[in-house]
Amino acid sequence: MTTSNPLSLTRTIPLREKIIEKVIYALLAACSLVAVGVTIGIVFSLVFEAYEFFKLIPLTDFLFGLEWSPQTAIRDDQVGAQGSFGAIPLITGTLLISTIAMIVATPLGLTSAVYLAEYAGPRTRAVIKPMLEILAGIPTVVYGFFAALVIAPFIRMAGTSAGLEVASESALAAGLAMGIMIVPLISSLSDDVINAVPQALRDASYGLGATQSETIRKVVLPSALSGIAGSLLLAASTAIGETMIVVMAAGLSANLTANPLEAVTTITVQIVSLLTGDQEFDSAKTLSAFALGILLFCITLVLNIAAQKIVKHYREQYD
Repeated sequence: MTTSNPLSLTRTIPLREKIIEKVIYALLAACSLVAVGVTIGIVFSLVFEAYEFFKLIPLTDFLFGLEWSPQTAIRDDQVGAQGSFGAIPLITGTLLISTIAMIVATPLGLTSAVYLAEYAGPRTRAVIKPMLEILAGIPTVVYGFFAALVIAPFIRMAGTSAGLEVASESALAAGLAMGIMIVPLISSLSDDVINAVPQALRDASYGLGATQSETIRKVVLPSALSGIAGSLLLAASTAIGETMIVVMAAGLSANLTANPLEAVTTITVQIVSLLTGDQEFDSAKTLSAFALGILLFCITLVLNIAAQKIVKHYREQYD
C-alpha cells in the first residue's frame, strides 16, 4: 500500500497561489486600463473629427472669432448660409453662468458644511444632511423647469420694477438654479473633509485658549483646505458641463456679453444642438461640435491641473 508524500502537497499549493495571483493581477490591470483606454479613444475621436473641421475653418477664426452662427449651405446656389464659427461668445457664456453658480454655491455649501460638522447636534445633523443630499438626486431638468417658471420670471419682474431691461431667458436665472443644484455637492464633500480633521488639532487649539470659531477659522479649515478645494473643483466642473438648466433658463442665443441679465448659451448646449436632428456629418456645422468638445476638454484639463497644484501646495503646507 502506497502512501502519498506530504511534501508534494506543499510544493503544489504555492504554485496554485502564484497562478491565482497572476490571474487576479491581470484581471485588475485590465479593469484599470479600461478607463484609460476609453479616455484615449474619446480624445482621439474628438481630435480626428476636429482636425477635419479645422481643414474647413481656420483655428484662429474658431478661437478668436466674436460671432457664433454655424450655418452652412445645403445647395450651391443658397444665399445667406455663410456661417461664423467664433467660439468666444460660447466661452464667455459658459464662464459667466459657471461663475454665477459658484458665487451662489460656494458660501452656501461651505457654511452648511461647517455648521453640520462643527455646530449641529446629532439629531439636527440627521435631519439636515439627508435633506441636502436629496437635492443632489433631483434631475437637472427639474431645476431647469424651476429656473424657467420661477426664477426667470421673478428676476424679470424685479428688474423691470427697478428700471432694468431683463431678457426672458438670462444667465442670472441659469446661474442661480445651477448654484442651488451644486450646493449639496460642495456641502457633502466638504463636510466629510472637515470631519476627517483629527480631533487632536481641535483639542490643542482649545488648550491654547482659542474659541470654537477661532479654532474653525485658524485650524480646521486650513487643515481641510486641500479637500475643500477638491470639492470646489468638482462643483465647477459640474457647472461647466451642465446642459439642461442652460437650455431652459438661458436660451440658445450666442451673445457676446458680460451682462447676466441677457440671454447667453454655453459650449455644451451648442454641442447638443449641433448634433441633434438630421445633419450632414462632413459639414462644418456638424464637425464644429467636435471642435467644441476639444475646447471644453482643454478648459476642464487646465482647471484640473490648476486645482491639483493648489491642493498639493496646501497639503504640503499643513501635513
